Amino acid sequence: MSILGKLKPKFWDYEDVAAGPYKYLFNFRRIWRSAFLFTAGVSLIPLILMIFADYKITQDAIESEIVLRTSGLVSNIRKNIVFFLNERKSALDFVGRDNSFEELNDPSRLAVILENLKKGFGGFSDLGIIDSFGLQRTYVGPYKLERRNYGDQTWFKKIRDRGVYISDVFMGFRQVPHLVVAVMHELPDGTLYVLRGTIDIDRLKELFSELKKNRSSDAFIINRNGILQTSSSHHGKALEKISLPVPGYSPKTEVIEIEAPGGEPLIIGYAYIPDTQFILMFVKQKTEFLEPWFKTRSDLNWILVVSITIILLVILGVGTHLVKKMHEADQRRIMVLHQVEYSNKMASIGRLATGAAHEINNPLAVINEKAGLIKDMFTRGKKYAKNPKLMSLVASILSEVQRCGSITKRLLNFAQHIDVNIQLIDLEKLISDVLSLLGKEPEQRLITVSVNVQEDIPQIESDQGTLQQIFLNLFNYAFEGMGEGGDLKITIKRPEGELVLITFTDNGHGIPRQDLDRIFDPFFSSKAKKIRTGLGLSITYVLVLELGGQIKVESELGKGTSFIIALPINFEGPKNRGETS
Repeated sequence: MSILGKLKPKFWDYEDVAAGPYKYLFNFRRIWRSAFLFTAGVSLIPLILMIFADYKITQDAIESEIVLRTSGLVSNIRKNIVFFLNERKSALDFVGRDNSFEELNDPSRLAVILENLKKGFGGFSDLGIIDSFGLQRTYVGPYKLERRNYGDQTWFKKIRDRGVYISDVFMGFRQVPHLVVAVMHELPDGTLYVLRGTIDIDRLKELFSELKKNRSSDAFIINRNGILQTSSSHHGKALEKISLPVPGYSPKTEVIEIEAPGGEPLIIGYAYIPDTQFILMFVKQKTEFLEPWFKTRSDLNWILVVSITIILLVILGVGTHLVKKMHEADQRRIMVLHQVEYSNKMASIGRLATGAAHEINNPLAVINEKAGLIKDMFTRGKKYAKNPKLMSLVASILSEVQRCGSITKRLLNFAQHIDVNIQLIDLEKLISDVLSLLGKEPEQRLITVSVNVQEDIPQIESDQGTLQQIFLNLFNYAFEGMGEGGDLKITIKRPEGELVLITFTDNGHGIPRQDLDRIFDPFFSSKAKKIRTGLGLSITYVLVLELGGQIKVESELGKGTSFIIALPINFEGPKNRGETS
């Protein structure tokens, strides 16, 4: 038998054939299914709704936290960059105000100023003084840029309009990425000059280097055309076009979510740097932000799966147990009802047998008397006494009358033992009496019945009528199981202890293994064969318990069936159904 077959409860395939139009009330599989689904639904639906609500709330909370954390981080770096640029712009403005134009045009003086700027502020790589025509008149720094003319440069044209200028990162004459901070000053004669300082972008990148330590995080500066001002770890080198879209202008720090070209969701925090073309950008994969949350959710999901499994197993176990108890109660109800019905039927049969026996005995007595008188008359008359044929006919009449008398006597004996009466019983004789009641049925069915009794089997205390019903039911069951032809062996033996074993063994078609546990259920019907069903075995089971005994069945499909009854030698009262093995 499969594991599923062993786990399947007895009520699963139960069908109450006596339920009539109310069969649906006794469909225990439907009751079990409804109870399981209803209980599971009531238990799990609120739990699942809570899980989804918790998932949504915590997801919204973590995403809000991502936005706040990213926004705060970018705002802090933006402040540092603004401070860095303003500080250098103010330094150049102070230098221009603190020194005369002649002093600034002195290369040695300008070199001292550059050295002081490097020590005090850092980031400056060179200084230059440019006249109003764009000619660099004085220059101190690592390159040979003196007398360079910037008159046609875009940045020089813009500074004439604004007075202060912070350039994008560009290559210029140096052919290395750099940016320019320039401040215009006016001379007493009304002419203008520009104090121009070059800022090393490496110093600028140091301001957000901490943000790039994580390999999935990236921080860089672009201009408003999407050109990288500092190198990016994932989106290009300085002065290359960025692969991401340029975010829209906002006076404050913003956080947006976009999808990368590969489909990966990205969180972007950005801020426009005032008075420049710069946009500070911080980019990180969203999954990395959510990784701690995913790990926590994964642990919670495992706990949830285990909890739901335990809940379902408990519901399954309790529901199955309750429906099983309902099924057992219904079986007991059916058993009691049918036992009452069976008892009434047997009482009616007893009364009918008694009446029939008395009614038959009266004409039999008359026939016996008249036949005896005829025999006496024939014996005295010499004419008929010497006629053997006539005397044989008279003797035959008397013999058949005697046989009919024996039959009616057995009927009366059967009827007298319908009511329970504990007495000493000879089992071998009782089985012979039951066989005689069956008449010629075994012979007509071509069935051989043999009775094998162990020596020294004692008489037992029991009820004769109940034993008659038990043996009669087992005979009928065996005859149905064998059909036409077969051997029925009945053995009576006494093992150790105060028990007697009566075994009915036939060589019929047998019982399927999966049906053995249900063979004593009322109205049980094997799907393989629709015979050998009804109340016979269930009533037999109850009657054996009432006599204080036990009954079990052993069978192998295609080889036959054995019913083994264990009866106490001394009657001690009935057994409960749960005491049988």
